[in-house]
Amino acid sequence: MKKYTLILAAFALLLLAKPASAQTSDAVFTGAKSTLKSYNALYILNSNDDKKIKATLRNLDNALEDPRLKGKLHVELIAFGDGVSVFMKSNAYEETLKKLQEKGVILAQCSNTVRERKIDKNDLFNFISYVPSGNGEIILREYEGWATVHP
Repeated sequence: MKKYTLILAAFALLLLAKPASAQTSDAVFTGAKSTLKSYNALYILNSNDDKKIKATLRNLDNALEDPRLKGKLHVELIAFGDGVSVFMKSNAYEETLKKLQEKGVILAQCSNTVRERKIDKNDLFNFISYVPSGNGEIILREYEGWATVHP
């Protein structure tokens, strides 16, 4: 009988206790605040899917235009593996890439990909830069504190 009385008392306490409520505030969340003088971001592209490439380039440009980051963001786009297609003259990204480069974006291509796939550098845009390896670039930038973005 004592056991049932304890259970009944515990149940009564639960019913009488004030239910927890979600935190309410009149403030509207507007996202993170820009508190640093500069920010660095490495965008990673290793896909030749047109939708993926366009989305990556659009996301990169959107970050550059974010009013919190405007004038504070340094960006590098690293392409390796299938991502090399973004820098191929046969594709339609030249105008977009040049506009990004005018905004200060570093356009980097993995040299390993070019060598391993026997790609003639003349088939790639002449305004891009080369790094020894895409993965090495990611590792080094990560340890330098760069945000890595792989949309």
